[in-house]
Amino acid sequence: MTTDVEIARRFRARPITQVAEDLGISPEALCPYGRNIAKVDIAALLQPSTKKGRLILVSATTPTASGEGKTTTTIGLGQAFAKLGESVCLALREPSLGPCLGMKGGATGGGYSQIMPADRINLHFTGDFHAITSANNLLSAIIDNHIHQGNLLGIDPRRVVWRRVTDMNDRSLRNIVVGLGGKPHGIPREGGFDITAASEVMAMLCLASDLDDLHQRLDSALVAYTYFGEPVFARHLGVTGAMMALLRDAVHPNMVQSLEGTPAFVHGGPFANIAHGCNSLLATRMAMHFADWAITEAGFGFDLGAEKFFDIKCRLGDLDPVAVVLVTTVRALKMHGGKKKTELHEPDLEAVQQGLENLDKHIENVRKFNKCPVVALNRFEGDRDEAIALIEERCQQQQVPFAVANHHAEGGEGAIELAQKVIEVADKNEPYAPLYELELPVEEKIRVICREIYGAEDVAFTKQAEKDLRHIEKLAFSNLPVCVAKAPSSLSDDPSLYGRPRDFEVTVRAIHVNSGAGFLVVLTGDILRMPGLPKKPAAERIRLTPEGEIGGLA
Repeated sequence: MTTDVEIARRFRARPITQVAEDLGISPEALCPYGRNIAKVDIAALLQPSTKKGRLILVSATTPTASGEGKTTTTIGLGQAFAKLGESVCLALREPSLGPCLGMKGGATGGGYSQIMPADRINLHFTGDFHAITSANNLLSAIIDNHIHQGNLLGIDPRRVVWRRVTDMNDRSLRNIVVGLGGKPHGIPREGGFDITAASEVMAMLCLASDLDDLHQRLDSALVAYTYFGEPVFARHLGVTGAMMALLRDAVHPNMVQSLEGTPAFVHGGPFANIAHGCNSLLATRMAMHFADWAITEAGFGFDLGAEKFFDIKCRLGDLDPVAVVLVTTVRALKMHGGKKKTELHEPDLEAVQQGLENLDKHIENVRKFNKCPVVALNRFEGDRDEAIALIEERCQQQQVPFAVANHHAEGGEGAIELAQKVIEVADKNEPYAPLYELELPVEEKIRVICREIYGAEDVAFTKQAEKDLRHIEKLAFSNLPVCVAKAPSSLSDDPSLYGRPRDFEVTVRAIHVNSGAGFLVVLTGDILRMPGLPKKPAAERIRLTPEGEIGGLA
């Protein structure tokens, strides 16, 4: 079987300047990073546009640990639109080094549906993650320095809520003590690291509408409390100007292309299980500004990334997708039908049949936002026709369009049927309706999501969560949307409950205020904002060849 790396070696990229020219982006707005990558100045959005800018969202059923090819499907679908002669542009998230070097590997698609250059996009790219990490950690350093240098604001070291970040899976950094070594080295206090993709700076950059908006968001970030319980915001520390300087280039979307030359903006990378899970609002708007069709994705299953896409990003950015694609696979449905990880390659029609309940629930969830999904079966080698027929039959019963997609093996040609069905439904969807109103009490917004989207009976709030709710009300942040951090492998907050769980409670253990990003982070179950590495990390397979090529990054 031909590997992704071998396919990538055959790639003959058009100069990125030509890709930009085809989109109608002026040369003045382009900042090339070599021949194949460029940043596009957000000022390009001020250019007149004649494009229709219709937005398509790609989501998925609850995935296995390896993912079900949502990014690959998004790329393949974009290539199929191009083959049909349509004006199209992709808007995707940037990969994080955490999963690239951890369990899932790279995030640039696969087979003949990849964005290129994959190795550079997966490792460092244009330095956006580095800039976000640096801006975040500058604020951390300033907070500790302020306390050390006299603490004029009266910050309580026990109540610093701004954490350091790094773009790496590292469980050892979840909880740390800083300031050890005596008086010259600072004030000892407990702290910790989150992964950069879960940082509020990442969320702020991804939701900002322009530079002024980003500056206001940074100013508004809650970082600590005083000894009297008063909130301290980033603006009180006088450092947001320097943070903006660090983020100067990172705010501009990155442009690359697929194997077939389809343009793609790849910008921002918040995780959907611990953040809001969508690429930047600026990149999405740019794709819509320069193409008739803009295809984007939201991380993990519909219950995570897509719910936040609608309730946070669409609400904030005044977006409304004309179509929703729901990606599923035979192996995922086998998992939800009771098969173990080691058995997913085995034929089992009964497991597929039982796993269809998970698909049913995600279809139901799409409809809660006034949309009718198109189900895309991402076909893997070895998938049996009988299993695919079961899935198609269920889609017919649910009265939703269904298409088998072979884009991994065939590129855009393998997603033509999917593209045609998406175009067919594009004018039939109603305007989206948010799941909840912002005026609802915070606990009720959480209950609505847990009951309506996850299928929970109710929500249990720990004493800490109840304390957080009272504190949020006191700070007047109750009208913010909620961003639920939850296990991605289950509709519930228990990662071991597959299929369509019923008769369960979601446990909310804490609620954090992300006032700069403009949402509340709800921590459920055992979810962590800093992942750990698996027993056999993907990093063990990666190598640099004598020719300077990177191998093993899949």
